[in-house]
Amino acid sequence: MSITVFVPCDSSAVSIGADRVAAAIVKEAAQRGIALNLVRNGSRGLYWLETLVEVATEQGRVAYGPVQTSDVASLFAADFLTGQAHPLYLGLTEELPYLKKQQRLTFARIGITDPISLDDYLAHDGYRGLNNALKQSQAEIVKAVTDSGLRGRGGAAFPTGIKWNTVLNTPSEQKYIICNADEGDSGTFSDRMVMEGDPFVLIEGMTIAGLAVGANQGYIYLRVEYPHAHKALNAAIAAAYAAGYLGDDILGSGNAFHLEVRLGAGAYICGEETSLMESLEGKRGLVRFKPPLPAISGLFGKPTIVNNVISLASVPIILDKGGDYYRDFGLGRSRGTLPLQLAGNLKYTGLVEIAFGMTLRELLYDFGGGSATGRPIKAVQVGGPLGAYLPESQFDTPLDYEAFAANWTVLGHGGVVAFDDTADMAALARYNMEFCAVESCGKCTPCRIGSTRGTEVLDDIINNVDRDKNVVLLRSLCDTLLNGSLCALGGMTPYPVLSALNHFPEDFGVDV
Repeated sequence: MSITVFVPCDSSAVSIGADRVAAAIVKEAAQRGIALNLVRNGSRGLYWLETLVEVATEQGRVAYGPVQTSDVASLFAADFLTGQAHPLYLGLTEELPYLKKQQRLTFARIGITDPISLDDYLAHDGYRGLNNALKQSQAEIVKAVTDSGLRGRGGAAFPTGIKWNTVLNTPSEQKYIICNADEGDSGTFSDRMVMEGDPFVLIEGMTIAGLAVGANQGYIYLRVEYPHAHKALNAAIAAAYAAGYLGDDILGSGNAFHLEVRLGAGAYICGEETSLMESLEGKRGLVRFKPPLPAISGLFGKPTIVNNVISLASVPIILDKGGDYYRDFGLGRSRGTLPLQLAGNLKYTGLVEIAFGMTLRELLYDFGGGSATGRPIKAVQVGGPLGAYLPESQFDTPLDYEAFAANWTVLGHGGVVAFDDTADMAALARYNMEFCAVESCGKCTPCRIGSTRGTEVLDDIINNVDRDKNVVLLRSLCDTLLNGSLCALGGMTPYPVLSALNHFPEDFGVDV
């Protein structure tokens, strides 16, 4: 009987040597005449412990990490294959505090299964949601999603059920499902983890969406910088077609749904849903005027659902366990769980899936362990490069869409980037303004011109050139960006810029 060892194939783990560790384990086992079953699983999301190696034992999966190739011989010598002690021994994986304190719904399988094994997916409750959906009417599927309280996890937090209901009730001979997998925000990696670590859950979610609204074609718009996700998605899609979970007759139901991956060309603006559709149609990624909304006139002018990876990957558990089950997590209008990505100056960076309601302070210290440098955390940017900088006085804000909005901040995609007290907030604000200038599609004047002028004004403020006058001008420019831009790129650039100026005026040389 062979022993099963798990080594992540997640690209973050691979970047620090997971492939080499896996090869070293296979080689060492062969030299010792040990029969070994090596499984390349997704990452558990404890990135400071990668490469995290697990061994299946009678007591459960035991973890060792962070493992390097130089550790492999000593692991075998210590008999790690039976879960014995070693300096890298961490105990039972499921008992690790970082994991045990989480509430993993969308990420329930990630780090546990072989991502591209359909049998593994089915053995861990996969496609139960689709099987339930096939027994329901379209309206019943949409109602389950609506009742769950699921909101868009890509940033805008728009209720998913309302969007689906609009597409369902818009007559058309052709409808589309688009997954926005153009994950480009700084400090975010949850979409990538899903696509690399559990691609079938995204495929299942998109298939359910297709059944719900009568769409027979889906596209995953994937950022070109994710080659590992591209490979995993294509392998999983091929397996789903072969087993009848995709195609002209899904599981003999008479329903059709086809799915393919399309690669983006590296433009940040194509994370905005209308420019994404322009790109999918083979055009330059320019933002469209709204209305009409994509749900009424989207891809090729047809009714289109555009949801991000986490939104669609949350659908299978809702159809499996019911909308009420999912809604029971969270608080207020923020229901279910949110995968939060801890990055920047933190001791323990990684993925935390938790119900809405925990405070930012608890997240930073109970999970993140405080700053990696040991210095005080000065500011945290939540929601990517368009998110506001939160000072320490706002760390007790609950992780809730409305609570964040009340502070003129956003939860966005759940990226959390921490900075210690050595951070120069004026330099960070300038970076955010310049980011907007570089990534603007150029269609609207406030974003195209305002961001360029804003970068110049920030340079003058930092260099003490007519500082008082230029601070007034910067605020005026931000007001124009906020209220005059076509999309969130220009419309939200004032969030990081003004929050840095308002909360950390001393970094700009401005009197408090």
